[in-house]
Amino acid sequence: MHCLFRNILPVVGLSLLCCLTVPAQEAKLLPVIPAPAQWETSSGRFLLGADTRITVQHDSLQSIANLLRQYLGELHSSNKADGAGEPAIIRLRINKAVGHSSEAYSLKIRERELIIEAGGLKGLGWGVQTLRQLWQPASEGYWLPALDIRDEPRFAYRGMALDVSRHFFPVSFIRQYIDLLALYKFNTFHWHLTDDQGWRIEIKSLPRLQEVAAWRSGTLIGHKKELPHRFDDKRYGGYYTQSEIKDIVAYAQQRGITVIPEIEMPGHALAALAAYPQLGCTGGPYETARFWGIFDDVFCAGNDSVFIFLQQVLDEVMTLFPSPYIHIGGDECVKDKWKACVRCQQRMQKEGLKDEEELQSYFIKRIEAFVRSRGRHIMGWDEILEGGLPPDALVMSWRGEAGGVAAAAQGHPVIMTPETHLYFDYYQRMDMAEPLASGGFNPLHKVYNYDPLTRIDSMSRRWVRGVEGQAWSEYYYSEQQAWYMLYPRILALAEVGWTDPTRKNYAAFLERVPAQLNLLAAKGIYGNNAFESIQFGSKPAAGGRVVLLESEWPGVRIHYTLDGSAPTLQSPLYTQPLFFTGTATIRAGLWPPQSDTAISFLSKEIRIHKASDAKVELVNPAIARFNTEADALVNGLTGNTRYNDQQWLGFAGKDLDVLIELKKPEQISRVSTQFLRYHWQRMWEPVQLEIFTSRDGKKFDRVYRQDRFPVNGINAVKAVFGKRTARFIRIRAKNKGIIPTGEYGQGNAALLLVDEVSVE
Repeated sequence: MHCLFRNILPVVGLSLLCCLTVPAQEAKLLPVIPAPAQWETSSGRFLLGADTRITVQHDSLQSIANLLRQYLGELHSSNKADGAGEPAIIRLRINKAVGHSSEAYSLKIRERELIIEAGGLKGLGWGVQTLRQLWQPASEGYWLPALDIRDEPRFAYRGMALDVSRHFFPVSFIRQYIDLLALYKFNTFHWHLTDDQGWRIEIKSLPRLQEVAAWRSGTLIGHKKELPHRFDDKRYGGYYTQSEIKDIVAYAQQRGITVIPEIEMPGHALAALAAYPQLGCTGGPYETARFWGIFDDVFCAGNDSVFIFLQQVLDEVMTLFPSPYIHIGGDECVKDKWKACVRCQQRMQKEGLKDEEELQSYFIKRIEAFVRSRGRHIMGWDEILEGGLPPDALVMSWRGEAGGVAAAAQGHPVIMTPETHLYFDYYQRMDMAEPLASGGFNPLHKVYNYDPLTRIDSMSRRWVRGVEGQAWSEYYYSEQQAWYMLYPRILALAEVGWTDPTRKNYAAFLERVPAQLNLLAAKGIYGNNAFESIQFGSKPAAGGRVVLLESEWPGVRIHYTLDGSAPTLQSPLYTQPLFFTGTATIRAGLWPPQSDTAISFLSKEIRIHKASDAKVELVNPAIARFNTEADALVNGLTGNTRYNDQQWLGFAGKDLDVLIELKKPEQISRVSTQFLRYHWQRMWEPVQLEIFTSRDGKKFDRVYRQDRFPVNGINAVKAVFGKRTARFIRIRAKNKGIIPTGEYGQGNAALLLVDEVSVE
């Protein structure tokens, strides 16, 4: 993967330098992300020399002037050239008329003068960040194009999170992470500091958090779905000292970024329990987790010592972080231990709580009251809605958008961060050579096209404060891997949060991405240069299927083969949909404009069989996490082991019961399909599979039964039986139902996953 990270893309027609040197009337694209609200080029160029002067309207603006001087100092440390003649001047001014918020700014660049005006300090800072994307080196110093910009954000909250529990990142990485967030006009850094796999913040009054909770005895190797589980058995961990945290918070503040700490509770607490076992329901012993996932051991809601402990923690946290909100987690709290805990049950009886969901609400409300007494507010994941929501709580909607919709309807502030679009630990390409990731599939176009207001009614929209991307680090094994997973998807999110949707254009965005990736590469940060993939589509047509290979990137070329060979520039150029009447394998590659190197490849087998595009009826609907369309069972495409390609149908706790009606009676002797078995992903094989056939759809004969599916992964079913005439095939696969005690996810509904049903 090393070469993939370090490959620098050709920048065609949108190089930053190109935009500075072509005449204004020829400049087609301003290579700034997020796209400004208004901009217009002018004639001439502004030279940034080492002698460029910066003036401020009054002393309160010196912090922004100092930040700009710092950036300019970094530029001129390697380029000492001064401008010729009288030094150029940069003026920083406050002008409330610039826009509707303190983050609005205007930028006016002429040959000898550059003026940034803004509604407040943050707006001036965003003007400075725009300059950072525009300046380019030249022999005399650094040049900026003459232009005018007026700009302001769509949302007040534009955030990125970082999980440092699963994998720990040094202070140098955190500072660089924050500096890049500022470059792309994010104003919030959500710092996920504690979890089952490690406690990463120094709490001086509780030293065992540093001595025990910050360390684990090993780390999982590979994906958690793989068996047997393997661990490296190496002591791993670390934490940030309070001195380091103060420095990071100040560093972020100078760049207009608020740092919000997250201290997980009542679940995701195993590391803390390892240090202080008396805070759990059983008293331990506990161990900081080496495995990724959700654990049964959580803070004991019936033990007052837990609240004393958490108040100690939060008091020190709030001393370090001046943010108005403190994130307290609240997600994925398994309540099995509470159900068996005498103290938790006594708490429920004393407080008149009818179930464990209300006990969690009690827990959250008690913490919320404490945080509010310190002049702050809490925020938490959408599970804090369960059992009742504290009045001042902000909800982060991650399990899709339903939590955000509900919270906004109740008049609570909301941040949209659905895993379906904004989880950057999910795969960004379908290529099976893609580095290991959590799962899912959130490609660049899916992130870019997300709109957090789509499902919010007009009366509730004012409660949606903004958006946030999540960087869960289970599979961020290195800093380089983290950058690869984050960029350019962070760029797409930047435009979601900042740019008015009427001005968004994915094709234009794609033209700006290569210049930004090259800018990042100059800083030693290598994102995913294969950021645009071929968008594959398939639909039925008379006598076969039509395949579409698409990309919205202007000027790209897609070449393909049908003989199984790897595509090259000499392979046929895709210009129109392809029609197939029989089984075939299509391989395709995507070449960026004016490049002779493909950045993305695709391989698909299209299987045409007797049930292709037949009528399909499901007794139980498939769940939304996977494909919900019954037709996916007969579309000629099989699913992959990452179950993220929309070819699997999933059923949560429900049986698969499907009726397939062929277009006419056929002689058949074989039915094939596949089931997934990954118990550590809550995906269970069928308890029993039965296949039936019928001529008339009324009288069915069972032709096949299977009770064992032993493979951890894809279990291929090849049901062979004597030739018979049939028009109807019925498949019944009994779901495991509820995951048994002792298994991962116990007590939850088992997932049953099935893909293509081939009839021959």
